Amino acid sequence: MLRGEVHSVHPLITIAVPSLNQGRFLNDALESIFRQDIALEVYAADGGSQDETIDVLRRWESRLSGWRSRPDQGQAAAVNECIARGSAPWVCWLNGDDVLLPGGLRILAEALEANPAWPAAYGKAWNVGEDLRRRRPFWTQPFSERHLALRCMISQPATLIRRSAWEAVNGLAPDLHMAMDYDLWWKLYRRFGPLGYVPRDIALNRSHPGTKTRTRRRRHYEEAIAVVRRYHGRIPLKWWLYWPIAVWGRALLAPQRP
Repeated sequence: MLRGEVHSVHPLITIAVPSLNQGRFLNDALESIFRQDIALEVYAADGGSQDETIDVLRRWESRLSGWRSRPDQGQAAAVNECIARGSAPWVCWLNGDDVLLPGGLRILAEALEANPAWPAAYGKAWNVGEDLRRRRPFWTQPFSERHLALRCMISQPATLIRRSAWEAVNGLAPDLHMAMDYDLWWKLYRRFGPLGYVPRDIALNRSHPGTKTRTRRRRHYEEAIAVVRRYHGRIPLKWWLYWPIAVWGRALLAPQRP
């Protein structure tokens, strides 16, 4: 059972917050969530952190709909678990080291309300350093299959999904550990059609030496290529041309883990 279970009045959005040893960033993430001007229910799933994560979760316990800390089956399974505990019509997740910008979720919720055919809405995001000061834009653009096959141009923390669509595609694939969001966008597109783009600033995607995309770049790239092959049927040449830079070049800065 999740600790600290509370019930908000008619929440519109269920937010999952997966985290593992992200305690030094987690307070920023939770603070950004509870600054949103829309009714929320927030569930945190910690994978058994050995840092200050538990202290942060206890600090926010009265605002959380529930939380737990124990070893689990990974990020995707933790997100699925949290969203399954909620009941709001729209769902999303925010990793423990990312940040929502003020009003971001309301912007996406209003876009979904106005466009009932969209399975999800996504906006603009910024890649930032540990201190949130150095910013460069995450590459986002209006949805097309061709663009999605070339790169993941949807920023996960800047996305909101209809619960009905999430449940129809069974949420995140628990066997994926790096490209689970990329796989989700493809599943939603194949089942319901294009995701909706809202060209407004929604979130900050924090980059630091401990992120999985920095420390497990090879696995990330391999999972992403497998996702493109599964849903697009072929691998664009760009993926093979970019491999030396994306994997070997960055490995010099971030040693690979198994």
